[in-house]
Amino acid sequence: MHDPLTLYKLIVLYMLTRVDFPLTKAQVGDFILGKEYTNFLTLQQAIGELIDAGLVTAQSIRNRTHLTITGEGRETLRFFQNQINDSIKSDIDDFFRENEIELRNEVSILADYYKSTSGEYEAHLVAKDKNVDLVNITISVPSEETAAAICDNWQKKNQDIYQYLISQLF
Repeated sequence: MHDPLTLYKLIVLYMLTRVDFPLTKAQVGDFILGKEYTNFLTLQQAIGELIDAGLVTAQSIRNRTHLTITGEGRETLRFFQNQINDSIKSDIDDFFRENEIELRNEVSILADYYKSTSGEYEAHLVAKDKNVDLVNITISVPSEETAAAICDNWQKKNQDIYQYLISQLF
């Protein structure tokens, strides 16, 4: 391949097709930078260009950017995936085999907060399983610090909270 940046873009697209959930920029970076395929800045450029071209969508949730491949991205990969070396594909497949549960859990628990029109802060908490919301809660609180703490605790305690709700409601 003549242009290494094109290869990095194809690797990102290939990674996004290997899972049925979004990946964060950090998760993609952990693999690509860990394998030393490229450096951080070049990877960010490749992801940015994929987003700009409409091949990948990005959704920012708190301090993480979730990436999802689009239909155009899948079609592009179909045309060019033979330009990705089989050993790279194998590395990606092995990475997902070894880390899929952890990766899925990282993007299945979402927490964000915002200031509402009433002046309160609202913490929005979601636990998903295969794009289905298991729990979707919005809690109004008086301060930003409280909303941030609720979001942080949701990341740590969501399973216990979900089990508690189920036990109390059924």
